[in-house]
Amino acid sequence: MKIIECEKSYKDFHLNIKDFELEDQKIHGIVGNNGCGKSTLVKIIAGLLKPDLGVVDYGPHTMQDITITTQRPYMLHDTVYNNLIYPLKIRKMILSKDEIAEWISKCGLSGKEKQYAPSLSSGERQKLSFARSLIFKPKVVLIDETMANLDPDSVALFEQIISEIQLKEPITWIIVSHQLAHIYNICDVVHFMEAGTILQSGIPKEVFSNPQNSIIRKYLQNYMVVGN
Repeated sequence: MKIIECEKSYKDFHLNIKDFELEDQKIHGIVGNNGCGKSTLVKIIAGLLKPDLGVVDYGPHTMQDITITTQRPYMLHDTVYNNLIYPLKIRKMILSKDEIAEWISKCGLSGKEKQYAPSLSSGERQKLSFARSLIFKPKVVLIDETMANLDPDSVALFEQIISEIQLKEPITWIIVSHQLAHIYNICDVVHFMEAGTILQSGIPKEVFSNPQNSIIRKYLQNYMVVGN
């Protein structure tokens, strides 16, 4: 996947990604200060925002292959079960009852299949959203702060599911997070953003251990101080 000459402007913000390639079947982490453009970039990739200029070259993928989950996921005004299977329904896909039950179990919602989904706790909604984004076997998954404010066990569960998928049938992940420990543990490549541009890309150890400019160094120092 390539992002070519992509620009998007708001009142006091300008996204300007000249030539940015996201290697297929890798786990990409996008990090940076608040307001640097991470979510804007992800929404453009997901097709939720249209760039003012430039294009996203999805390669062999179509929009049907792409999914996004966010920190405050939207729940249909329906049951947990119907929320989970919604991506299957709109794609006219069929999964066995055992496979669906396995996803419900994975996100810790066994016994809550008939519960009204918006009544779930915030953590449960995030887990359901995560399972819903994966149940149809997408090729590209965008995760925009979904793991923020989750307890360590839930984050570990997400990491485990991602690792299992990558071992069986690798797909492309693009993960926006302020949790650098999570990014370091799970990602193959990290991209650091600032003021709408990509400042540095590389393997996590390289970016975190050898930042190329003072902005990245300051960000990492602040992270160490506040323990985000």
